[in-house]
Amino acid sequence: MPNTHFDPPVFEIAGVTKDVDIAITPFFYNDGGAPRYLAELPKGAVLVPTAPSDPSLEKGRAYEVPDVIAVKDDKEYGIETELGLLADSVVFEPFWATRDAAKAFGITLVEPGQAVRLECPVNKLADIEYEYGVFAGHWSPYQETGNRLLSYVITDLEHHDFPHVFASTDPEVPLVISVGRYWPKRRKLCLADLWIPRGSALYIPPKPALLGMECVDLHNNRNSARACWGHLKKDTLSTHTLLQTDGYFYWFWNAKPTVHTNLAPAP
Repeated sequence: MPNTHFDPPVFEIAGVTKDVDIAITPFFYNDGGAPRYLAELPKGAVLVPTAPSDPSLEKGRAYEVPDVIAVKDDKEYGIETELGLLADSVVFEPFWATRDAAKAFGITLVEPGQAVRLECPVNKLADIEYEYGVFAGHWSPYQETGNRLLSYVITDLEHHDFPHVFASTDPEVPLVISVGRYWPKRRKLCLADLWIPRGSALYIPPKPALLGMECVDLHNNRNSARACWGHLKKDTLSTHTLLQTDGYFYWFWNAKPTVHTNLAPAP
């Protein structure tokens, strides 16, 4: 090889940012696959109810969580909780993001022509166009490895007080969102990858940290470009995300290797 290093892989690139004030535009509308934030819904739009967090629903690969290894309070970014899992490796079971599959993690599927009413304790949010690389998940913010590209992906999930919209807007491949549901008293965690068909979106309402929560709904989009694996030249994915740029997060992680399987075959 002429050089001693490969080309640097894309982690994530933030593109066009649009301010969203939900006091003025309280509806997220999936306009034929394009995310829109509106004051009023157009004629024919279907307003879908937000999926509740129902602790009785279970989906994905289940793991025992015998203990919490450590809790770290990062004053700037949030609280990190390291979970102990009874497993040599951790499988995120893949599912297409149907309404029922999303509902099992307190998430609402928003298909073209459908809308949801946004909920948030603050009004100022942002819609950001991102580009994610296939290696974005091979990075750990917890293990003092800096910006090294790691040889495997760990479990890294979050919840927070603001809503998320994950819109599958790439023209070629679906978006992938890793999700989990954690029952602290039952010491149980279910994990999955939700594959969002192109043109659809997921809405996650605010998930604040409340005392006595029976279950905690978790998610992460670092493996968004999972569907790019197997393509020769396509190694990044474009997407739109609604979020609060200065939000406070609650992170749940485990250092063991994870397994992620493709649902959509590469061409």
